[in-house]
Amino acid sequence: MTAVPRYRALAGPAILSAGFRPFFLGASIWAAVAIPLWLGAYVEGRVVPTHLAPLIWHAHEMVFGFAAAVVAGFLLTAIPNWTGRMPLQGGPLAMLVLLWAVGRAGVLLSTAIGAPAAAVADLSFPAVFLAVVAREILTGKNWRNLPMLGALSLLLAALLVHLAALGLADTAELGNRLGIATLLMLISLVGGRIIPSFTHNWLAKARPEASAPVPAGHLDMAVLIVTGLALLVWVITPDAAVTSWAVLAAGIAVAVRLARWRGLQTIREPLLLILHVGYGWLALGLLLLGLNSLTGILPATAALHALTVGTVGTMTLAVMTRASLGHTGRPLTAGPATKVIYCLITVAAVLRVVSPLVGDRTEISLWLAGAAWSGAFGLFAVFYGRVLIRPRVRNEIARPI
Repeated sequence: MTAVPRYRALAGPAILSAGFRPFFLGASIWAAVAIPLWLGAYVEGRVVPTHLAPLIWHAHEMVFGFAAAVVAGFLLTAIPNWTGRMPLQGGPLAMLVLLWAVGRAGVLLSTAIGAPAAAVADLSFPAVFLAVVAREILTGKNWRNLPMLGALSLLLAALLVHLAALGLADTAELGNRLGIATLLMLISLVGGRIIPSFTHNWLAKARPEASAPVPAGHLDMAVLIVTGLALLVWVITPDAAVTSWAVLAAGIAVAVRLARWRGLQTIREPLLLILHVGYGWLALGLLLLGLNSLTGILPATAALHALTVGTVGTMTLAVMTRASLGHTGRPLTAGPATKVIYCLITVAAVLRVVSPLVGDRTEISLWLAGAAWSGAFGLFAVFYGRVLIRPRVRNEIARPI
């Protein structure tokens, strides 16, 4: 049974009352800003003052910068529900957020401060965050979620990127692949918990005549194992023949699992439908990754961005919007701004996947995809930021965002 956390009022700014508030806001701002910086470097040759190669910096910041902050916000909010302990608040939370921000600035400005200082600045956040989560899970004796520590420890794979910047090893791409695989596995694991649960609860109220999602069972565990093994093989040997078949099998397995969750029956509620869409991108991305290696009909970047922009981008916004609404006392339904956010991230994913296929219009497609991505996260920062910095709504009717 899930424990009920013992919350207490925080004598300080509302934004430091729970982990999702500062980390979701910071992640959205950085996601909106980092992509134009990257496109300026990639398309127009502008200088980004980092020791990392532009492609490596782009991947690193999307994985270990933006996405890691979303993971932190989600877990710091979920763990008190798992353990019944007080959430991280106030000064300790502010220090953790500061470590994350210093890491972003350190990597971006590493030509000025030096690669060793940038590595220390960047790695401090995942190391301290792992220690915080370990303390909460172990002290709360929440053994069921102990494997989460193993997954979070993989975020220290950022070290492999910095080893390359220091000239010690050619491991930057390996580190970024490991980071991406970690995020995809976390999405597979957490998505498998929340998507069918939320769908079941909504259908029971809104459409009691509809078929409920199939309860979790041996098939779900088998899909997780197949997905984990396929991602591991992809990380180690991305170009091997066995990798193609492994990720293809994983894509089929994920699609079968998703079909059991009755996603088409949630079309009336975008706040729920978007979770199914995000998980659908995982199936499509794995299928494209396998088909690309077997047939070569698509550039490798198409599959990679289906998994990153599609899966990671969509799922992070889906979780950020839902958690922000629910934990601030607002209705769990998508208002106009939220619907626009979902449309923009979907457009960004589609355009980024097809951009290598449009010939001399590639640059235009990249800029449009970047604008849609930055628009989605920028709108989240504007509309949800006003919610995240204010106290929880009480004794009043709040409008959907």
